[in-house]
Amino acid sequence: MTTAGFLDTDWSIENTARLRDQYYAASQSKFVPFAEPMVFKRGSMQYLWDAEDRKYTDLLGMNVCISVGHAHPQVVAAAMEQAQSLTHCTTMFYHPTPAHLAQELAQCMPSSVEWVVHFTNSGAEAIDLAMTMARTCTGNADLLALRTAYHGPTAAAQSVTGISSWRHPGMPGNVAFVAEPNQYRGIFGAGTDPYLDEIERTIATATTGQIAGILVESVQGYGGIVKMPPGYMSGAAERVRAAGGLYIADEVQSGFGRTGDNMWGFEADGVVPDIVVMAKGIGNGFPLGAVVAQKHVAAPMADKFLFHTYGANPTSCAAARAVLKVIREEKLQANSKQVGEALLQHLQHLKQKYSIIGDVRGTGLMLAMEFVSDRKAKTPDKNATSAVFEACREQGLILSKSGPHQSCLRMVPPMCLSMDDVDHVADGLDQALSATTA
Repeated sequence: MTTAGFLDTDWSIENTARLRDQYYAASQSKFVPFAEPMVFKRGSMQYLWDAEDRKYTDLLGMNVCISVGHAHPQVVAAAMEQAQSLTHCTTMFYHPTPAHLAQELAQCMPSSVEWVVHFTNSGAEAIDLAMTMARTCTGNADLLALRTAYHGPTAAAQSVTGISSWRHPGMPGNVAFVAEPNQYRGIFGAGTDPYLDEIERTIATATTGQIAGILVESVQGYGGIVKMPPGYMSGAAERVRAAGGLYIADEVQSGFGRTGDNMWGFEADGVVPDIVVMAKGIGNGFPLGAVVAQKHVAAPMADKFLFHTYGANPTSCAAARAVLKVIREEKLQANSKQVGEALLQHLQHLKQKYSIIGDVRGTGLMLAMEFVSDRKAKTPDKNATSAVFEACREQGLILSKSGPHQSCLRMVPPMCLSMDDVDHVADGLDQALSATTA
């Protein structure tokens, strides 16, 4: 199936697979979720269509990048208008679009401090910059990160990622890991205080005693939708600051209203971070990341050059400005809360029905089911997860396998997922579970 146009494209699965197999490097061809390949040809809001024109509900949000909907007309129009006049402008020169976006992002942050913005090409680069910024500001080298955290694939971001399958040889050092406060399978069980005590122990034993900061996902995304329990983020910030460090909030997946209750996940605990990292949903698929930092924290970085070639790209920034506008006008944060609560109720009913579901959890439109072979022992079941995942494809549902044991199905759909979709999604999950447990 070839389409004619400015660029001829063969949309067949067979030819696309052949080209990938022949020309993709091994490092890029490994991360394929389904047993059999699939080709997506178009998308509209919360839906996708493959090359055979079969419709799917996108519960992955194309890896949490699609925040307000595939091909959202306002985002597409804003990007097209900018691209047709000036597609790219380096930050060496001034352009109003990224300047306006910086102002609008700063205005979304807690008003108690002054914020500044540095745009990057991606979330991983933003993590790298946040690490450098914290070390420059504090003069300390050691950083803390959480086990089962995912912060990105670059060498520096890998060094603070606590999942072995994402870590490669030769990563930078000066990183110590603390136990994640997982309320389902955390090593200290449920609660908050034991995990905060672990931060103090780790600072005292695995660092110099003076640290640059801690990186925390408000809701661990790839780690299996692990929400920080009440008091953890504020308690972690207090302990880290006592050791000379900064609190770095990774909002790459949990930001922009996705958690339902707040614009940013860290707001659930009343903490004001020193540095906030954001990406993915910021551009609704257009590549963009940002580090939003307290002004005094970012100031020492002026002593040396730091440059991201496509950071502050005006086309991506125009898309991001439209994203903020759509979130506000279409009340997508409130929609995330309402639709997420309804879908979570269905997941809880499925847990009662199927013993292979060990836990369901989440907030807003960040939800997960965790599969086990033994509920009492909480034994992760990667095979059951894969089987249900494949069966969901047959039901027209696109999800994500995640978690350190690949035992979770993660649901992070575009925030325009509607109440009308909830029953369809729940029924599809029920059918997939029934087919794999019969």
